[in-house]
Amino acid sequence: MGRRKWYRCNCMSCFRAKYKVNETPLQELPKPKEADETDGLPYIDADKEADILIVRKIDPCIAANGPAHNTSKYHLMTRSVEPQLVVRRGQSFRLDIQLSRPYNDTKDGISFVFVVDDSEKPSHGQGTLVAVPLLRKPDKSLPWNVILESVSEDLLTVQVTSPSDCPVAKWKMEIDTKLVEDGAYRYSWETGIYLLFNPWNKRDQVYMKNEEWREETTLNDVGLIWRGTANRLRPTIWKYDQFEETILECSLYVLNCIGKIHGNSKSDPVQITRALAAGVNSVDDEGVVMGNWSENHSGGTPPTKWIGSAEILQKYYKKKKPVRFGQCWVFAGVVTTICRALGIPSRVVTNYSSAHDTQSSLTVDFFMDSNGKIVDDLNSDSIWTFHVWNEVWMKRPDIGEEYDGWQAIDATPQEPSEDVYRCGPASVLACKRGEVLRPYDGSFLFAEVNADKVFWRYTGPTQPLKLLGKDMLGIGKLISTKAPGKFEREDITYTYKHPEKTREERVTMLKALQQSESSFSRYYLNEDFNDIHFNFELRDDIIIGDPFTVCLVMKNRNKNKDFNVSVILRVDVMAYTGKSTEQIKKEKFDIVVKSESVHEVKLEVPYKDYFKKLKEQANFNISCLATVEDTKFEYYAQDDFRVRKPDIKIILPDNLQVDNEVIGDIELVNPLPNPLKKGEFLVDVPGSKQIKIKVKGAVLTKQSAVAQFKFTPKEIGMHTIGAKFTSKELNDVDGFVNFNVLPKEEAPPV
Repeated sequence: MGRRKWYRCNCMSCFRAKYKVNETPLQELPKPKEADETDGLPYIDADKEADILIVRKIDPCIAANGPAHNTSKYHLMTRSVEPQLVVRRGQSFRLDIQLSRPYNDTKDGISFVFVVDDSEKPSHGQGTLVAVPLLRKPDKSLPWNVILESVSEDLLTVQVTSPSDCPVAKWKMEIDTKLVEDGAYRYSWETGIYLLFNPWNKRDQVYMKNEEWREETTLNDVGLIWRGTANRLRPTIWKYDQFEETILECSLYVLNCIGKIHGNSKSDPVQITRALAAGVNSVDDEGVVMGNWSENHSGGTPPTKWIGSAEILQKYYKKKKPVRFGQCWVFAGVVTTICRALGIPSRVVTNYSSAHDTQSSLTVDFFMDSNGKIVDDLNSDSIWTFHVWNEVWMKRPDIGEEYDGWQAIDATPQEPSEDVYRCGPASVLACKRGEVLRPYDGSFLFAEVNADKVFWRYTGPTQPLKLLGKDMLGIGKLISTKAPGKFEREDITYTYKHPEKTREERVTMLKALQQSESSFSRYYLNEDFNDIHFNFELRDDIIIGDPFTVCLVMKNRNKNKDFNVSVILRVDVMAYTGKSTEQIKKEKFDIVVKSESVHEVKLEVPYKDYFKKLKEQANFNISCLATVEDTKFEYYAQDDFRVRKPDIKIILPDNLQVDNEVIGDIELVNPLPNPLKKGEFLVDVPGSKQIKIKVKGAVLTKQSAVAQFKFTPKEIGMHTIGAKFTSKELNDVDGFVNFNVLPKEEAPPV
């Protein structure tokens, strides 16, 4: 039911005119001394009640509006108590209005008032306050239209159409009814109207023509996020759950209270996504997720244990305090959930060997000592094994329509942009063209995917640096996202950069450097030395628990001369952010490479050497420094890799039916040469709380940890179950399974 009040005004035309200048249009009459409070109505005498048109109730027509607006899955629409209306801007939605008597357009005046619910000072100029008369046909001169569709006795059906650029927010609606030249009556509808972006509407700034990608990036509530390394890609399941309970409300809270987006700015996806890139991390404010790249996650949840966004956002909305802890893929997963909840097409993107350029030089510079070890005090730049950000789809009227399309945003706090930790939206096409000065943060994005690695020999603060070499191919590899409509990887590297070793790539790099204000030199080269060809390799398909081998292959192409070569091979533990944390093994070799011969130098690393030092994500950095003693030529190379962890197997029965209980089996084989202790599965099933299952006893080598779980599917169609496994010896292990739920079979007739 709504709240109802009596009002008096001079005329309806005056009422409409006053709303346009943001003045109160109606004057409330004093409440009669005696009133009947049973239905919230003041006392009305019988003659007056017979004349005045009174709104009794409004039906939001959820069954019709939900499918038409692709919003049927929102919890606000499906909840049994006080459902709310979730619709998309620029598209009409239906309301059925129950009146006290049949509507007569010759004597009844009806107007609708729409107000953004959280606006402190709603105004017509900001588009947060709108008064609309009921019309028989659309009026293109009005931004909003309410059109009479049909009248059936005391039931009035209307079609409400908002502008395609109106603020995305929760709106409240009131209906004013009056007799011509008589008092007016206002009905305040307690049901909220949530207006979202509309990728299906050609006039909306986020309109996406490609139906396959539109469905994937707006409506799909589960996806894959790629982690690992460029030579060991690892997909991880992520449940976006943008339609779940309180997710939309939390998304608007982040936008309004953390992002500080108000008034007409709520209509602009450029400003909104820039605000979200800042609001999802907690560095500058009380944002959603607190980052933590250490090994100490006490007082919170390790980033590797999250399966999806719903638990994070629901916990945040309840306490309004940052949720602990996240890393880049967690930030990106939460951003995708919020964007999709608001109607902005969004996808998660992983860039392997991602540069973090702190000097805006478009190069990543490493300084090595005589042992081939990186000098940490001199290295502020880094290369993340992988980095995850988001792309959002929109038009860019602020920089030109040629840059419409995918825009990169990044909520992981790396570098401040305009004094706030955020990145983007930066046009992906501008990045490919080397247009690094286009807003926002194009230079940082360009360096992430296209910087050059430069290696320097450091021999002391008073000695000159020696350029060991540069790697123009090592940054920005296998840029990946989930393919639309299937659980596969789609390589989108070509959207960010021209192919390596092409003229276009070097021309673009030079163009970008010319726009950089950094004067850092990057064009000094070693003397050419082609007699020995070096090839640095990592051998074996490395499964955690097994040994691995690092190998430097040297081929002497000189027909007459032998060379004395000193080689240092080393393996270090490395965080995925590119920082080496602890040495695992280092060996030095002094060898003679005979003329026209091939020589291999190997470093064997058994499991016992690395298992105690292995960090959560199992990343290593391998490097070699080779010095040709005869010429003092130095060769340096490095690479990173991640040992492969086992997959969790989830087994479900065939022919699953809605509302029928399902028993599933879950299994993990122990790959380590030692037992797994205190093992636990975490299973995320659709429509239910996460299930925690403790594994009984220790799991011996090559034995399986097994468990069962139960759930009851509540919706027909395709769904996904995700799972994690943790123990004292092995963690960050995951798996998933997709399954189809069929309608329940009817019992055969007796």
